[in-house]
Amino acid sequence: MYIEHSGIKLNVEIPKELDKRKDSVILIHGFTGCAEDWLPLIDMLPENFNYLLLDLIGHGKSDHPVLPEFYKTDSIIEQIKSVKEKIVKDSKVILIGYSMGGRAALSFAVKYPEEIKGLVLESASAGIKNDTERNKRYEEDLKLVEFLSSHSMEEFIDFWQDQEMFNTQRRFSNDKIKRLKKIKYTNSKIGLMNILRGFSTGIMPPLHDKLKTIPIKVLLISGELDTKYTFINSKIVRGFRKAKHKVVKNSGHNTHLEEPKRTAEIITNYLNQIANIENQK
Repeated sequence: MYIEHSGIKLNVEIPKELDKRKDSVILIHGFTGCAEDWLPLIDMLPENFNYLLLDLIGHGKSDHPVLPEFYKTDSIIEQIKSVKEKIVKDSKVILIGYSMGGRAALSFAVKYPEEIKGLVLESASAGIKNDTERNKRYEEDLKLVEFLSSHSMEEFIDFWQDQEMFNTQRRFSNDKIKRLKKIKYTNSKIGLMNILRGFSTGIMPPLHDKLKTIPIKVLLISGELDTKYTFINSKIVRGFRKAKHKVVKNSGHNTHLEEPKRTAEIITNYLNQIANIENQK
């Protein structure tokens, strides 16, 4: 279904019929991804929740406007809020975000902590504190924009997936790699370029000093073989009031793709804890 926000359409996939008696989980994919990425995981998660799979702006079936304002942090937060309000109404939601989607989910949670009852961040960061490092990262992302503007989507995705961060996915069969890339090829060039300009880790406001404003228990997930984000998460877990960091063995950056069963077990345990807390009230 499509949700309209400020004249743009955001696509939300709802795999199973909504049940108003159930808590709702909004899942947000990473850069170059889409709502469809979550479907294999959803089949392994508990049935006593609603699952809403959001295509971030510029991705999947959501609009990819030319105006850069739609891709900034504040705008993305309000887009998530529109999806929440128009589908879930006044109920609190559980957010699950992967990588860039994790940064979006965390940004929403910091601005609207009263709107959430759960937060799962997979291979995500809280931004970059150091100004020099932030500027360097933004310059790197602008180089990606330049590359994308002068190459085909297929060439860009091949280049993006060839990064060291995704080396662990080379163990997949050639057919699986082709299927995964084929989905990414359908993204919009202008959408990806604009989200790199507007929601780069190098331009997103760092959130480290605001993590304690999130009142609920937070779950952080990273892959054992993704040493960069496992280190990042081992640091930021201390910044929340209540948080746990789970490391998925034999996995790189994308744990729900590389080790879906173990990732589903970790998330299921967390969701069941939330359900038990609600039942005890």
